[in-house]
Amino acid sequence: MKRYLSFICCLFLSACSNLPPAIQDAPLYDVSYREAMQNLAKYKNAPVRWGGIIVDVENEQDYTLVQVLYYPLGSYGRPLTDQSNEGRFVIKTPEFLDPAIYAKNTEITVAGTLAGDIERAVGKKNMRLPLISAGVIYQWPDYVPSGAYGYGGFGYGPYNSFYGYYPYYWGGFYRPYPYYRYR
Repeated sequence: MKRYLSFICCLFLSACSNLPPAIQDAPLYDVSYREAMQNLAKYKNAPVRWGGIIVDVENEQDYTLVQVLYYPLGSYGRPLTDQSNEGRFVIKTPEFLDPAIYAKNTEITVAGTLAGDIERAVGKKNMRLPLISAGVIYQWPDYVPSGAYGYGGFGYGPYNSFYGYYPYYWGGFYRPYPYYRYR
């Protein structure tokens, strides 16, 4: 009976995640951007999971090239845009990616293989950038923080707070700090 109960619990818990497994789980040996830039030939055809912010989308006849500003990934595979970026890379996919949907400044994560490098113009300078042959591309939804204190929505007073009319009561030790959802 315990076995069936644990199986059902695992089934329900696995249904809670809506991320593709390739995005949610890092490869066994995750090649970092710095390692790849130092020796691209050594890591050719290695599985990677990188992410960042879209800089440019170019649709060709048979494939699409997406230039991405690299950021390190968080534990769930989302780019940590509050950290410093390390450079750029290019994603190549045989699918047509609409530039209106994959717009500039959109956060994405890609899982694929490191296919080598490609020469791209960045401003007036030509640079060699890592090229990823995409397996899965995940576009992250826009991050919208909930209300400044996370409670609000009903009540009296100038702050529209949970505690009612008295505007000087902020709830002791619990309310003076803003509430933000963390990634």
